[in-house]
Amino acid sequence: MQTLRLILTDKFIWLLSGAVLLATLWPVQGAAKDIAGILFNAGIFAVFLLHGIRLERHEVRAGLGNIRLQGTIFVWVFGVMLMIGLLLSKAVDQVLPADVALGFLFLGVLPSTVQSATSYCAIARGNVAASVVASALINLIGVFLSPLLFALLASAAGVEITTDTIIKLAAILVLPFVLGQVFQKWLRPLVIQHKDLAGWIDRGAIALAVYVSFSAAIIAGMWSRVTGIEFIWLAAALLLWLGLAFGGTWLLGGWMGFVRADRKTLLFSGAQKSVAIGAPLAAILFAPERAGLVILPLIFYHLSQLFLSAPVAVRLAGDEN
Repeated sequence: MQTLRLILTDKFIWLLSGAVLLATLWPVQGAAKDIAGILFNAGIFAVFLLHGIRLERHEVRAGLGNIRLQGTIFVWVFGVMLMIGLLLSKAVDQVLPADVALGFLFLGVLPSTVQSATSYCAIARGNVAASVVASALINLIGVFLSPLLFALLASAAGVEITTDTIIKLAAILVLPFVLGQVFQKWLRPLVIQHKDLAGWIDRGAIALAVYVSFSAAIIAGMWSRVTGIEFIWLAAALLLWLGLAFGGTWLLGGWMGFVRADRKTLLFSGAQKSVAIGAPLAAILFAPERAGLVILPLIFYHLSQLFLSAPVAVRLAGDEN
């Protein structure tokens, strides 16, 4: 019952699902598309501004003290998960549309989530402080590292990081985080006071990014380009990935001798993938009609990881720390 309650009350699951459904039924186009694009950029700017405001500097220093755990999470996220994405991208290349297959590599280079990884770590009674720092730092590094890794490995697919791309990434993702850190002293009390509103801004901006990307793909005929059989292949590959990600992080934590709380942190910070970085990054790197197809694996992986994390967190909550 607790697991079902977690799933049913997770607003992000409903928002993302609603964004995909809305894009399918009423894709944004024409003049509304330009307005949605402006709102999308403003929303993502706000998301990273809030990240900068929330992450206190003393938390960063404390979290960095556990170098062994933080280093393991980093290597898993940008090493092991990257290799899984690369291998699966090549494996499904013959059975899925090219941009959807490319989406597996794109998923592999992305950092982990921030809010959901920390939330489920807390439910599982893991090392929450280490989870907050790991997720935040991984995301900040991912803003720079993810597009570079993807461009390096996907050059054959016509992905190129230009000066304009770097400037846009810096303006939308890096600048607001830095501003949040600079003005944290004055803005953090306000954000804490209105944390529910800040949470809705977070989720709403990401859902809007998904809606805009999917709308362009729908208009370009996405559902006619991805058949039922191809969706079965997509689901099978993602289920395999979820098993490797969740099972691999848990086994790795045990093999390295981490205490139970740190193993739980490694599990949720290492196995999850961030749509908060993925959706805006895809919108910057790809034409709109391609972005919707590229993030298809990301959307389904993200939703699946939320459904899987709930029972796993509840089960681990009963473990001895």
